[in-house]
Amino acid sequence: MNTKDISLDQAHDALHAALDKAKAIDTKMDIAIVDAGANLKAFFRMDRAWLGSIDIAIKKAKTARFFDMPTGDIGKLSQPGAPLFNIEHSNDGLITFPGGVPITDAEGSVIGAIGVSGSSVENDHTVAAAGAAVVK
Repeated sequence: MNTKDISLDQAHDALHAALDKAKAIDTKMDIAIVDAGANLKAFFRMDRAWLGSIDIAIKKAKTARFFDMPTGDIGKLSQPGAPLFNIEHSNDGLITFPGGVPITDAEGSVIGAIGVSGSSVENDHTVAAAGAAVVK
């Protein structure tokens, strides 16, 4: 079986697109890219971005890859009474609020994910989506 994986060039493209979006909305972000195996592939920490957001960005990217869906969608499924309640305690800790987005190739195969942290969850998701959108 041949697993598709994000290339270094694709990871850099995603990082730079996310960085550009973060600058455009005037926020400081930590931006992580993981490969198809959920291993860290690339990372940016913008000047003056929160140190605490480093781990969150990486965990958002991993969470998006582990479940191949945006972390905000997992958050909706993990509320009390929902089918994935308490899932955030699995896998050495998941992040179940917006800011993590799977990255797909031109054929729609998941090849990695991006996680962003450092602002509101809405801004985090916007920046992550901008990064994921450039990879084809």
